[in-house]
Amino acid sequence: MYWVGLALLWFGAAGLYPLMDPDEGRYAEIPREMAASGDWITPRLDGLKYFEKPPLQYWATAALYKGFGVNEWTARGWTLALAFLCLPLTFAWVRRFYGQPAGWAAMAVLAASPFFVILGHLNLLDAAFTFWLTAAIFAFTRAQLAQPGSSDERNNMLCAWLAAALAVLSKGMVAPVLAGFALLAYSIVQHDWRTWRRLHIVLGLPLFLLVATPWFVVVSLRNAEFPEFFFLHEHFARFLTNVSQHVEPWWFFAPVLALGLLPWLTELPGAIRRAWSAREPAREFQPLRFLLIYAGATLLFFSVSHSKLAPYILPMLPPLAVVLGVHIAERPRSLRRGAWIAAVTIAIVAGGLVVYTLRRYDAAPVPLVMWTFVAVMLAFIAALNVKVRHSQARNIAWLAVGSVLAWQCLMTAHGTPPLARSARALVAAVQPAIREQTALFNVGQYRQTIPPYLGRTLTLVGYTGELEFGMRQEPERNVASLPEFEQQWRASLDAVAFFDRTMWRSLAATGLPGRVLAEDRYTVAVSRR
Repeated sequence: MYWVGLALLWFGAAGLYPLMDPDEGRYAEIPREMAASGDWITPRLDGLKYFEKPPLQYWATAALYKGFGVNEWTARGWTLALAFLCLPLTFAWVRRFYGQPAGWAAMAVLAASPFFVILGHLNLLDAAFTFWLTAAIFAFTRAQLAQPGSSDERNNMLCAWLAAALAVLSKGMVAPVLAGFALLAYSIVQHDWRTWRRLHIVLGLPLFLLVATPWFVVVSLRNAEFPEFFFLHEHFARFLTNVSQHVEPWWFFAPVLALGLLPWLTELPGAIRRAWSAREPAREFQPLRFLLIYAGATLLFFSVSHSKLAPYILPMLPPLAVVLGVHIAERPRSLRRGAWIAAVTIAIVAGGLVVYTLRRYDAAPVPLVMWTFVAVMLAFIAALNVKVRHSQARNIAWLAVGSVLAWQCLMTAHGTPPLARSARALVAAVQPAIREQTALFNVGQYRQTIPPYLGRTLTLVGYTGELEFGMRQEPERNVASLPEFEQQWRASLDAVAFFDRTMWRSLAATGLPGRVLAEDRYTVAVSRR
């Protein structure tokens, strides 16, 4: 019942805050277009080919749309579910090899991580990728700890191959690269190459290829330009060059990882020393050392890459949660200290949201203040109820529930205007003026959350950005030059355009006709009628 209750709390607030620009809008719109068109092979964004990522999350989200409609819950449903499953997955692995107290402690590390909870509640690809990659790593370690040649070893390795294939379908070839890099590093450090003979490649590799490759083959047959863009541009070019424009210093992930491991940073050095130095004589394979090497390999790989985004290192958190959980289980006071650090962190973030809003906008909306207050109260109530004399399971329950709910409250607070970078309110104000035959334009920008909330694609004017590849492939689709737009706009009797604010002022000054329907900090919605 505990897991059911925690799952309900985990999913509870996911629809209370809007989809955010740009990523949530993008990953909500691609499956919407997939479900609407019936083309489940070629991903499209605003009607244009979009080959940056594989389709597994698109498929899952499109299926949710088909069953339950398009809304915030269904858009985030796949991410929410797989991020949550990381908690029992981590608990079960640690409990099997290090006992139930360590399992609860490892789960607490993840549940109290602001980085993990926040990314697990946003419509991004990283949480699902983290689940499948973690499942593969955990299944691999279980196989290595099984009796050599046993059915347990074989079955766990087949699960590892299957999970790795699903990780590839979630985010691409980085999955086998990270896993292979970690295994190679472990073999070198340990001078142990026996693990390579226990991979069951004869059965596992065909299973991996059977699951991972069909979509890549079919989409390549339908779109001859796919292999070069996906494999060369999205993998090699992003890693080796600045083409993605996500260029950051080599130390970029250090503060990100610190955020991810709050409130357990004080425990981390001791946990790393324990995991690295403690040998388990009964086991030839050293699982904690392997998980540390895997986490370090992941950090090194993305730190060397020319493309850096904060969510990239999310797969490090479950293995580090294992290492920390085993360490914390032997130190009951650590949970109480962690609960208070979590409460103080939440209070600081809540205060920062309110102060920032007051200074930037001269007022803080009542919902924002309310949600931040509730978050702080929940965090401190949880901290007060985590006591050394209580059972560890009870303390974990308070810490997990308090942290998950508090961070969701802060996300809901951030989702209130004027802080929210979302077009939900703008679209709601404009929707009554839009009919089925109304021509729609995005001028000088592409607000990613407009199409999913409208349920329509728009003609792009004066914008390329990440849609440049699709525009080159199909320039006749949903694209117009500024002169073409002006001509169509002046001739139209029923059109709505979403303008970049600066561009609207510039065009309005030249006499472009139109009636302003609504606007926010980024966009002006204008009607021709």
